[in-house]
Amino acid sequence: MTKFERLVQKLPSTVDAALITEDVNRRYFTGMKSSAGTVLVTREKAYLIIDFRYIEKARKTVTEAEVIMQEKLYDQLNMLLKKHGCKTLAIENRTMTVAELNALKKRLEVEIDDSDSLSSAVDALRIVKTQDEIDKIIKAQRIAEAAFEDVLNFIKPGVTEREVQLHMDYYMLLHGAEALSFDTIAVSGPNTSLCHGVPTDRKVQSGEFFLMDFGATYEGYHSDMTRTVSVGKPTEKMEKVYAIVLDAQLKALSQIKAGAKGSDIDKIARDVITEAGYGEAFGHSLGHGVGMNIHEAPNASPSSSHIFVENMIVTVEPGIYLPDEFGVRIEDFVIIKENGCENMTLAPKNLISL
Repeated sequence: MTKFERLVQKLPSTVDAALITEDVNRRYFTGMKSSAGTVLVTREKAYLIIDFRYIEKARKTVTEAEVIMQEKLYDQLNMLLKKHGCKTLAIENRTMTVAELNALKKRLEVEIDDSDSLSSAVDALRIVKTQDEIDKIIKAQRIAEAAFEDVLNFIKPGVTEREVQLHMDYYMLLHGAEALSFDTIAVSGPNTSLCHGVPTDRKVQSGEFFLMDFGATYEGYHSDMTRTVSVGKPTEKMEKVYAIVLDAQLKALSQIKAGAKGSDIDKIARDVITEAGYGEAFGHSLGHGVGMNIHEAPNASPSSSHIFVENMIVTVEPGIYLPDEFGVRIEDFVIIKENGCENMTLAPKNLISL
């Protein structure tokens, strides 16, 4: 069954067709990356209407939708909607602009369903990964892990945070990443207490932490990992905090499985950190989904109502952040399985001293 057929099954019976214009969703359904294009999904057939810039590529790569050269988009949509007897068209209400919606309502000869029906249906498909998607995510992760192994030989007193960032970015792009998952975080010393710190020209010093949060993208799918290492010998307090964070992560990982609730998994890790006296220093969620977006469903947070099912993917990234001192975060991401989880992150988690 194609993704289009699975989408149609998830749409309410009152919806005759769906319009997909958001870049990532369009790539998810067609398999082709582009900055433009309109996907029309009827209950009988799917179409990709795309302009001259992408038409040759689309005709070679898109196999599950009929590819049509874009000329007069609204006229073409009206013709196809009429051909299939469509009276109601659902749109992506979470990503479409008001201007785009108003244009559709003015130009198309159907009723526009701007409820959450289509966005919810797409999310329901994307939240559970196929084996092909998982394989691409693992490939992205292996590229990122190779960059981590490589950069351990580069980090030393005197290099700057920016130099470490650029070293990692170059390695990932050189070794198969089509892009970075996000702007690489590579911070040192007191800057490690900034959850999403931006690399600076600060020089690495001995006796401090260096924190890296990074990922690669492979064929549209992201990886995500964080490691905190010590440059030189860590202090007793650094070792203690690192051990607490690692314990919190390991305990959460041991309880992740199909049927578990996101908020319950978050609480397991949060309780470890709170009982150690650092509850106020862990101010973000334990984890999030990863796929064609770096942040997507499901979530593992104090308010998460997500119930995990097999082949969902979620990060597990507890942290402790002490302003003007240091921060520690350890992040893996896992595939939910019936009786546990499969950790896609193979990089070591013991405290590494460089």
